[in-house]
Amino acid sequence: MLSKVERGEKSPTIGVASRIAHALDASLSDLVGAPAGAASGVAIVMRKDDRPIFRDPETGFERHIVSAAPGAGGSEMVVHHLPAQVSTVLMPAYPPGTEKQLVVLAGTVTVAIGGITETLNAGDSLFFQADAEHGFANSTNAPCEYLMVISHRT
Repeated sequence: MLSKVERGEKSPTIGVASRIAHALDASLSDLVGAPAGAASGVAIVMRKDDRPIFRDPETGFERHIVSAAPGAGGSEMVVHHLPAQVSTVLMPAYPPGTEKQLVVLAGTVTVAIGGITETLNAGDSLFFQADAEHGFANSTNAPCEYLMVISHRT
């Protein structure tokens, strides 16, 4: 599968892409080709049209990197678009010390973390330790969008 992805013959699902990133000890943003977090300037700008976007070919799930300098300060921001009636697979646990915070911008998402679930509506937010398998589901008939901040603490 990795060979086919490298040759551009196959697009991985979010679950496969997450597992590849974890196996390579990299973030999904690194795998997608996020812009390098240059420390040479006072401000770094990334225009909307320049966002690296991961699209799951099977579900339509999209992961937009919105951090102008991913990894700077040990964190990154992503926006997830989850179509109606779509769920991600359970994604592998991140290294200990990785935290995720999200706020639902539109729609409803159910987050599964280590055997528990929380359903969030527009405006609701959630913090969790990402060192357990976790996944996201939209069981409604409307799309969902949420902003997530991933912090890598050591």
